[in-house]
Amino acid sequence: MRTVKFGIIGCGLMGREFASCAARWCHLIDVDFRPEIVSICDMNENLWGWYKDHFPSIKQTTKDYKELLANKDVEAVYCAIPHHLHQQFYCDIIQAGKHLMGEKPFGIDKPANDAILACVKEHPNVFVRCSSEFPFYPAAQKICDMIEKNAFGQIIEVNSGYLHSSDLDPNKPINWKRMIEINGEYGCMGDLGMHACHIPIRAGWFPKNVRALLTKIIKQRPDGKGGIVPCKTWDNATLACEAVDPNSGEKFPLTIKTFRIDPGEKNTWMIEIKGSKASVKFSTKQPKTLWLMEYTGGEQIWQQIDMGNDLAFKTITGGIFEIAFSDAVFQMWAAFLYELTHGKPIKKFAGCITPDEVALTHHLFTASLESHKNESVVKL
Repeated sequence: MRTVKFGIIGCGLMGREFASCAARWCHLIDVDFRPEIVSICDMNENLWGWYKDHFPSIKQTTKDYKELLANKDVEAVYCAIPHHLHQQFYCDIIQAGKHLMGEKPFGIDKPANDAILACVKEHPNVFVRCSSEFPFYPAAQKICDMIEKNAFGQIIEVNSGYLHSSDLDPNKPINWKRMIEINGEYGCMGDLGMHACHIPIRAGWFPKNVRALLTKIIKQRPDGKGGIVPCKTWDNATLACEAVDPNSGEKFPLTIKTFRIDPGEKNTWMIEIKGSKASVKFSTKQPKTLWLMEYTGGEQIWQQIDMGNDLAFKTITGGIFEIAFSDAVFQMWAAFLYELTHGKPIKKFAGCITPDEVALTHHLFTASLESHKNESVVKL
């Protein structure tokens, strides 16, 4: 059993999710690797207590991430920090020789991402991946298996999206994700876009062009201190793209949506693929339900399939039970450590997003900003 000793930089929500995965690693079956958290870093000392209470393996707590990077016991780092810090922190982590799981979008903008990518290429022995967990849902993995088998025939249309309604309340105080200097000009695309792009990019369906429609719906918010401040980031983005089916060579429409204000959607990831031989629909709104239509002539009939615990990495949970978000996060972390240990993913769509794939999203989001500004179709 290989033990990978981790440091966590950024002890908020997703840091706790990873720590929870590490605490229940015995839930996985037949793996030869495990994480151990030995160091944590956050400027807010109030976040340290939960970690120290639950993880006696933690020997270092610090406000200075460079102290964590100097710790010889730390082999890998999970870094979950605001976007404007990505370039400096990620490059420092990689240059320190620590393996990295970083949060999207790997840089506040394309120049920052270019710098991170260059750093990755200069350190080929450092394993670097991007966090994106939704394709690890069983229904999503089933769809990915169908993509690998070319089960859809000629692709007719693909729609992918990540939808929130968390910002519908105009009285919700502003936070850093609505501040352009911290979240970046991409707005909702930078924060949500990787989730919507993950499967299309891994499938080879990268947009050849884009016509972007970006909207700022709530233009100012309370600052939490009694004042009102402007919201400068995009709330919603609809990217109308053309992609090419690598199997047929034919173009098809690809629509990518990232919405922070979509009434009724609390936190919904979705994908829809229409093909000449088969079509599918899946949304985390109904996390165990996969809609499938296989066409062989005659009537066109949608089937509703209940997905069980059919995961890329097997667990002790019985096969008839459904999974939730925390289970998808767990699968993503198993994928990260599997590839770190074995040098390749367990299968094509059960591997984490690579730095080169992240770079493709920056090309898309940068082109989308240009498209919206000029009301034009931009080639990629």
